[in-house]
Amino acid sequence: MHLLDYAAALQYRPPTGADFPALSTASPDRQAQAFAATVLRNPRIRATLERLADLDLPPWYLTAGALFQTVWNTASGHSDLHYGIRDLDLFFFDDQDLSYEAEDVVIKRCLEACHGLGVDLEPRNQARVHLWYEAKFGKPIPAYRDLEHAVSSFAATCCSVAMRLDDSGRLTVHATHGFDDLFALTLRPSPTSIAPREIYETKTARYCEMWPLVTKLPWPSAG
Repeated sequence: MHLLDYAAALQYRPPTGADFPALSTASPDRQAQAFAATVLRNPRIRATLERLADLDLPPWYLTAGALFQTVWNTASGHSDLHYGIRDLDLFFFDDQDLSYEAEDVVIKRCLEACHGLGVDLEPRNQARVHLWYEAKFGKPIPAYRDLEHAVSSFAATCCSVAMRLDDSGRLTVHATHGFDDLFALTLRPSPTSIAPREIYETKTARYCEMWPLVTKLPWPSAG
């Protein structure tokens, strides 16, 4: 986990595609700074972070697609950094009340705060995912221990990145598996994923079609 000053992060020089090979082997601190500088160039993400920072939410992160796909858009030279981004995943964690009604209160607060930004925000309480996951995906999962455990569950290592901003101007950046694969533009099956192979194959097929610079590694063979 990396703690950055938000105002300073906005001033970092964002990398270009030519910088990515060196960044894939840079120090974790340099990678976190480059990641923040890249993601914060996306005005929709930046505005969403700023509005959520004022809500006094349970522990939360923006995570997954909107973040790593902004990085891919930078590497690909897209002028529209929101290219290919379907929604913004907002993970929060409240294990004190696992009812849908309590989750819905937070969802509505977040959606109201971000109204008009042109983003499809998807807030979900990760403390209650285990209550509905089997019905939706066909297999049971244990309850997540905390927010970082939830972020670790994505199908590919480069997907498990996250960011939040608090009202004091502190930016928290988290990457379960570090940033090497993200800056190397590599899709690698995650050893901490709860997703089955079918989800990895389906999602990575779309990713490779939309971002041809990305290299997909195969699902590990059994045994």
